[in-house]
Amino acid sequence: MVKYEELRQQRLEENKKRMEELNLPLLSQALKNSTSPKPSPMKKTKPRIIGTELVAVRRSPRVAKNPAPEYKVIYYERVMIPRRVATPNKRDRLNFVYATDDERAASIEKAEKLEASLGSDYPILVRSMLPSHVSGGFWLGLPSNFCRKNLPRRDDTLTLIDEMGEEWPTVYLAQKNGLSGGWKKFAVDHDLADGDAILFHLIRPTKFKVYIIRVNNASESESTSTSTD
Repeated sequence: MVKYEELRQQRLEENKKRMEELNLPLLSQALKNSTSPKPSPMKKTKPRIIGTELVAVRRSPRVAKNPAPEYKVIYYERVMIPRRVATPNKRDRLNFVYATDDERAASIEKAEKLEASLGSDYPILVRSMLPSHVSGGFWLGLPSNFCRKNLPRRDDTLTLIDEMGEEWPTVYLAQKNGLSGGWKKFAVDHDLADGDAILFHLIRPTKFKVYIIRVNNASESESTSTSTD
């Protein structure tokens, strides 16, 4: 430790001599005594004056002699459209039940008997439900011949009326010959299943009276009539 202190003291003296040779103490003292230069004053800028001048509105010579029109400002109240409530999906795709050919044929046969009882005063269409009609995309295609003869040639709203008299509006796409928006709600609300036969009775140009023949009921009635015979 004594040797270290001696070396340290020797190093300090050497550094002090070097600083004196370079006149560093005098320079540091001179810097302390000197005052910092004043900053240059900022130039004052004149505020920009924007000239305003009233000029005559340029008008066509044809209407220059007429008085200037007075425009009325009309304020419209904002119309709040209620949000559409999503229809809960009643279809479990994993447990989806597919109808057999015999069940499908039985429901179609029952629908055709109902068609014969309704008469031919209004057009009637019978459609057997497929998986794409009652699940997934929920798109109901209609025969092109029936659409061309009986339905509007442009996109329109077709109202479906069930047997209870309740109405469901649907979007009819004329170019695609089918029902799009609204059909899903009708199918889910009525719990349509694969194989159900739907009878569409056109009672108005844009209104269908709809009869639903359940595939289970049709197959059960057929089996009952066969056992009775």
